[in-house]
Amino acid sequence: MESQEFIKDYDYEANNESMKFTSIIILTYNQLNFTKLCIESIRKFTPLENYEIIVVDNNSTDDTVEWLDNQEDLKVIYNKENKGFPAGCNQGMVISKGDNLLLLNNDTIVTPNWLNNLQMALYSSNDIGAVGCISNNCSNFQEIQVNYTNISEMFEFATKINVSNPSSWDYRLKLIGYCYMIKREVLDKIGLLDERFTPGNYEDDDLSLRILSEGYKLFLCRDTFIHHFGSVSFANEGSIFSQVLFNNKLKIQEKWGFDTNYHERVKSGIIGLIDSDLMESFNVLDVGCGIGGTLLEINNKYRNANLYGIETSEAVAKVAKGVCSVIVGDIEKLELPYKTKFFDYIILADMLEYVINPWELIKKMKKYLKKDGYILANLPNIMHVSVLQNIINGRFKYEDTGILNKTHIRFFTLAEIEELFNFASYEVTSITANALELSPSDSTLIHALCALGNENLRHQYSIYQYIVKAKNKLDITRYENDDMVNLKFKLMRLDNNIDLNKSLDYIFDMYNKYKEDFIDDIDYLVANHTINKKQVKDMVVAELSKRNINILLE
Repeated sequence: MESQEFIKDYDYEANNESMKFTSIIILTYNQLNFTKLCIESIRKFTPLENYEIIVVDNNSTDDTVEWLDNQEDLKVIYNKENKGFPAGCNQGMVISKGDNLLLLNNDTIVTPNWLNNLQMALYSSNDIGAVGCISNNCSNFQEIQVNYTNISEMFEFATKINVSNPSSWDYRLKLIGYCYMIKREVLDKIGLLDERFTPGNYEDDDLSLRILSEGYKLFLCRDTFIHHFGSVSFANEGSIFSQVLFNNKLKIQEKWGFDTNYHERVKSGIIGLIDSDLMESFNVLDVGCGIGGTLLEINNKYRNANLYGIETSEAVAKVAKGVCSVIVGDIEKLELPYKTKFFDYIILADMLEYVINPWELIKKMKKYLKKDGYILANLPNIMHVSVLQNIINGRFKYEDTGILNKTHIRFFTLAEIEELFNFASYEVTSITANALELSPSDSTLIHALCALGNENLRHQYSIYQYIVKAKNKLDITRYENDDMVNLKFKLMRLDNNIDLNKSLDYIFDMYNKYKEDFIDDIDYLVANHTINKKQVKDMVVAELSKRNINILLE
């Protein structure tokens, strides 16, 4: 990378459009060359009157302090000891005056339009609390592949990306603190960085969780790229860094009362089963939604999706409310507040193995699923060879994770999965599988099992998990009971204009008795047993209106 002089002389004039004032807070601890590049890039690519730079130096021992002393456009706090990242950032935020505050690592180089684009996203809606950007070097899926080899090529690369584009703003559960911009009004609500995470790491996770808990959303701006050298302050302290990560992971779990890594998981295989049009509006319920990772990714792909979640943990649900409309409770015991036939998709991922009665649960969910809606589920395969290896050696060893997770109550093979959905009158439209690589001993055992049993089951021994898509299906055997037979004849009498009032009275007696299935019953019986179908439906619709019943027939 070239020197700061290249940045200073780079042919670019910052766009002086209307922007809110930003306080850019940078921590330094040695690494002066990186600091120079960072600050010079801010000066080059940011309108002068729209920002302030606050540098907090954590007792640098190189020439950083002397250089900072000679800069007239910086506010500088000089610490006599290294206070770490959270405390240092807090010092800078306390003296800041911006409408928004931006935490920026000193090992970054900002690029054309960077701040304009971030602000466009941050103020695109009142419920956006904070935004971040993409880079060449970042965790949390904020990194993209790059092909530049010098700073000139990097600026050209960034210029092509840095064109404001709302379709490139992705909802996120957390943002990485190397470039993290937050509205002041949001920071005033949630407070400063939590200094328990000193010297650093997980304070940005914690900040993100607090923003979501207040009902705000986070955007990752894929229309904003900056260069990040990456973790230069920790580069030579590998073992210390690993220990800090471990300790702070425990601290964030203790603070929030749950395993944040586990509850933010995205069930990618489930998302791939949704086949709605990208701009379609549909309702999706995730049972066991965690803090909303799967729903958030659905929303990134399907921008008009309406998101709902159910979660057993109050603490987890408090965060999820920044993602979806969430209720708390045991799904097997809850009286659900949703309208019947409301959801296009109900997700039961990593769920059915944990409940007492999965057969009744999926039957219960049928009430809330649209006629052409789907259950999306995944279930572990108890028939996997790793389980059988233990069994033939006299062990059924429960574990903290995996197929034999000690919290699992129910266990399934492929046959049991199919029976589970057939029991509740679903049509299984697809079953896909995730397999694990087999060891030589696994392959030997599978060969022996197939010799003893059914060769056609060979592939099932390598399957770790099944992913199921099951369509709501009308159970036509219900139309054999006396009520439904009589309902059919009353609709046929309407079709022939015979005894209309008595026929309608009976039809609406059936509504009072079978409210949940009334629409499906009328649709099915009219479609299959009447001639003047529109005429019959119009009569029923008119009677619905007359009786002030607010439901719609198809």
